[in-house]
Amino acid sequence: MTQPSGRVYLVGAGCGPAGWITLRGYRLLQTCDAVVYDDLIAPELLDAVPLQAQRLYMGKRLGRHSAPQEDISQTLISLAQAGHTVVRLKGGDPFVFGRGGEEIQALQGAGVPFEVVPGISSAIAIPGQAGIPVTHRGLSRSFHVITAHTKDGVSDQLDRLAGVEGTLVILMGLSQLPAIVQRLMAAGRAPDTPAAVVSGGCAPHPAAVRAPLEQLPEAAERAGVLPPAVIVVGETAALDLSPTLARPLEGVRVALTGTPAIQARLRRPLTDLGARPFSLMTTQVVEQEISFHWSLLAQEPNWVVLTSQNGVECFFRALDRAGVDLRALAPCRFAVIGPATGAALRRHGISADLCPEVHTTQGLAGALLERLSPGEPVRLFRSQLGSRELYRRLAERFPVEDVPLYALRPDNTDPAVLQARLGEADYLLFSSASGVDFLLDTGVTPPPSLTCVCIGPVTAKALAARSSAPFLTAPDISAESVVQTLADHAAQSGRI
Repeated sequence: MTQPSGRVYLVGAGCGPAGWITLRGYRLLQTCDAVVYDDLIAPELLDAVPLQAQRLYMGKRLGRHSAPQEDISQTLISLAQAGHTVVRLKGGDPFVFGRGGEEIQALQGAGVPFEVVPGISSAIAIPGQAGIPVTHRGLSRSFHVITAHTKDGVSDQLDRLAGVEGTLVILMGLSQLPAIVQRLMAAGRAPDTPAAVVSGGCAPHPAAVRAPLEQLPEAAERAGVLPPAVIVVGETAALDLSPTLARPLEGVRVALTGTPAIQARLRRPLTDLGARPFSLMTTQVVEQEISFHWSLLAQEPNWVVLTSQNGVECFFRALDRAGVDLRALAPCRFAVIGPATGAALRRHGISADLCPEVHTTQGLAGALLERLSPGEPVRLFRSQLGSRELYRRLAERFPVEDVPLYALRPDNTDPAVLQARLGEADYLLFSSASGVDFLLDTGVTPPPSLTCVCIGPVTAKALAARSSAPFLTAPDISAESVVQTLADHAAQSGRI
């Protein structure tokens, strides 16, 4: 039998934010050829997967149509036998009620090489998020994890575990909570035993309810707790060791659009504030063939205007391809639209001569009109889709050449997938007018519950022209300004 050239990694995604995955698991995601993923996966984890990799959703949830286990296993085998490096991304830990063992047995039978990368189980993570330790000195020296979901109804293990010391953690049992409580009390568990129901991690409706065991079903129903949820029974359920380190955007879900670079600049501050950012639509930078005569930059004083970090990088790559000695740029003066673009320019050894106080297209145009001498030539190096407003205002008084360095191209995501993922978000961030057009051209409609945030007035104008969705406008064209605008609105609107 020929050994398959592919392989499968069963990776536990953890049970919560994307940062809870192991470093090993994350690195495998970054290099895989295909990912087969479950429900309750932090959506931003998929952003780590290479753009060319296959993404296959094969989740299994109670009460929802899902792929049969045999189909999931066969998909893993087929992908590996086709020579692919496959990540099977599973919520929590693959071996804690995740059917990871069944998938491994199928891989073994087919002779497919595999590795298991453990993850943080919901049995400890979800109670922990609510400040409930499953063990605690003096209260609980052990914990027991069972599933309430069996073919025959409530698990008969409850009868045996009712009198066992320690913490009882019951997974997949919310729909049978009244029967579980009655079974435990009938088997000897005291009605006043501390208990809790917790929904958290990547669950769409986080909640934590504590009550004496006898009153738990009524308390959970009154609070409207929805699955998935973890049931905790034992003395530690009375503790509340919730974090006191406040993060102002805790749990807020933010959909990102734009290039990988701008999404990366948005992701870190959002994550640091507790938000859960994920990539909705990614725009790729496609460099263009340039017919510009680079020798013009060395012949006379002129202004080079750069309106984005992408523009800066494309500008210097174009110079390198053309074999231009950077010393030939001595007659040039450089203008940038904002500090981030200026910082990108400094990384190439040049400090900007002009950066407007207001970091917008209008602010840049106004600053240039005040600074330029009559007849000074201006060269705009920017996106092919850049706003014409800057060109029009400058061309009224100066000789201006518009040089398109790059075009933007959106990824080809199924509109139905985009619409579904958008329904999971609290905010949608637009980092360019072209990003607005790319998304709305798919037919996707921002839901009324969603608030859009635009990086500046040009982007806001593009959105207002095509959608009635509520939106905010960041005063500066910068990732920092966008994040601050979102955080201010979240605080004022009571979303946090």
